[in-house]
Amino acid sequence: MIRKVLVANRGEIACRIIRTCKAMGFATVAVFSDADEKALFVELADEAIHLGESDPGESYLNMHKILEAAVRSGADAIHPGYGFLAENARFAYLVSSSGLRFIGPAPEAIEAMGDKRVSKMILHGIPYVPGYTGDDQSDTALAAAAQAIGYPIMIKAAAGGGGKGMRLVTQPEALLEALAAARREARQAFGDDMLMLERALTEPRHIEVQIFGDHEGTVIALGERECSIQRRHQKIIEEAPSTALTPATRRAMYAAAISIGQQIGYYNAGTVEFLLDTDGRFYFMEMNTRLQVEHPVTEMIYGIDLVRWQMEVARGVPLRRLLPEGVDPMEFALHPAGHAIEVRVYAEDPAQHFLPAIGRIVRWQSPPLVRTDAGIRSGDSITTHYDPLVAKIIAHGETRTEAIRRLEYALQQTQLLGLRNNIAFLRRVLLNHEHLAGIISTRFLDEHADLLVETAAVPPLALIAAAVAKQSYTQHWRNNAHRPVKHTFLDGTTPHEVLITPQPDGTLRVRCGDLNPVVVLRHAHDGDLILRVNGHQQRVTALEAEDNHWWVQTPEAAYHLRWQTPLPAPALSAESAGSLRAPMPGQVIRVAVATGQAVAKGMLLLIIEAMKMEHRIEAPYSGTITALHYQAGDTVAQDAILLALQPED
Repeated sequence: MIRKVLVANRGEIACRIIRTCKAMGFATVAVFSDADEKALFVELADEAIHLGESDPGESYLNMHKILEAAVRSGADAIHPGYGFLAENARFAYLVSSSGLRFIGPAPEAIEAMGDKRVSKMILHGIPYVPGYTGDDQSDTALAAAAQAIGYPIMIKAAAGGGGKGMRLVTQPEALLEALAAARREARQAFGDDMLMLERALTEPRHIEVQIFGDHEGTVIALGERECSIQRRHQKIIEEAPSTALTPATRRAMYAAAISIGQQIGYYNAGTVEFLLDTDGRFYFMEMNTRLQVEHPVTEMIYGIDLVRWQMEVARGVPLRRLLPEGVDPMEFALHPAGHAIEVRVYAEDPAQHFLPAIGRIVRWQSPPLVRTDAGIRSGDSITTHYDPLVAKIIAHGETRTEAIRRLEYALQQTQLLGLRNNIAFLRRVLLNHEHLAGIISTRFLDEHADLLVETAAVPPLALIAAAVAKQSYTQHWRNNAHRPVKHTFLDGTTPHEVLITPQPDGTLRVRCGDLNPVVVLRHAHDGDLILRVNGHQQRVTALEAEDNHWWVQTPEAAYHLRWQTPLPAPALSAESAGSLRAPMPGQVIRVAVATGQAVAKGMLLLIIEAMKMEHRIEAPYSGTITALHYQAGDTVAQDAILLALQPED
């Protein structure tokens, strides 16, 4: 009998599991690292046990510490969530051999599907993309295999997914560097640097099928999810059902997914991933033996709770008791209710190659009327230790168009202020005309690079809101009524001046660029303003973070400004320009240049590893390396100058 569940994960998925378990009457135990001491999921759980240092290897990846926490707390079961140890067969074995219930599939199934090379050898009757899964991992063998397969090829880590250890190679001369990078990343993420090669399909769609099995041997499909919008081979927008499948293809894909589950005796939640080619043929990629990040879209269109199903199946409840009475298990997935779409909200900067952002969250406010799965609160900090995913926002509608419209409006109302994030970028993707038409593939962002760039200037409304908020906090306005006050804000290095003159009737006469509007402050509370600008009333948020840094959110987007009056002359040396500074704390894993070497603009200088991803530091201009301040293996702080590059004359 399960009475108490230990959640061996963190963030939004830990919050989700804890809430479902408590609703079912299970007591919950959280485990946490130093970095997560004050996290929301720790507060939500009935109990919490400290694991150790922030590094995942000392906390969420430390099997023995987690098992000790389970024994210490008296837990009967462990739910791994996704990521970390969720697909670690050894961990599942240890949990089961310790007399605890593992909320997931059998260790044998995890082991069989955990190595993509092995899975392709043991499954029968499943379509595969041509590739190489051999034991010879030498550069020579892989190069020969790539030549035989034909370029372009995709390098993949054999031991895991999530985009880690994946590289697209279009030309033979780029293969060796890509192999080295994929090995490093796979070793860091999975502790295993075995690789496999596949022919790269040029315009595929990424379709996955949710399957579920029970201990009676029943395996069913619970619909498909379209996951083609990706960055760094990681999904950022997922929807269900897919607009790409014909009824015949859908049935065939479900049958293949169910067959895989049956062949390995699968039970609990799992996901079978396919690539759909432009000719309508589909190919098996891999199976994830766990809950997926994007599982909410399936829940929305079928009215089910997959975490609850996981718990019930782990208790021995058969699937026939979980499905609506009288429903054929094999037909259930063919009748979804409407359409659901999810976006992943990341602390990252899309305009800087999706560079993860770190810092304190000044305000987090989730939108109403849609589902939000989040594990953050205002005041929390995003660190370099873990994935920068902070929330998932999911909308449902009778049609795809309705679901997209609701989601885009919800993102407009979402506030994640204090650090760079991808919310405005997600809104641009959702409203792109090809996305609206369902014309998508895994190359969507490669073909729409313009969506990554913030092209709009800071609007006058944002500048006026920041100035009004700043002025209302100062003693100057109260002591010098009706006198003009000038505020200067920096948007990066671009200055913007706003002149405010209070009027006897309570209005404000404002000069902002070429505009001279009359502004009325209708409401102000905790940074939330209602401004009437020349009769147009709008809601704006303007919050001061620290050191005169301001975050302003208008209906269009959020903006980071720095109040600076008087404005100092900007200083920028060649040495400190662009990518010569470390974008975040991390470790130098490769130095590609030497002192005295001439380099061209865009040439690779060094590589930093942070947040389990590699970040390339490239030359912002042509010149000569005059000094190297770090070597491979060195740890660097954020904004540290990495090297000296003398510009060409």
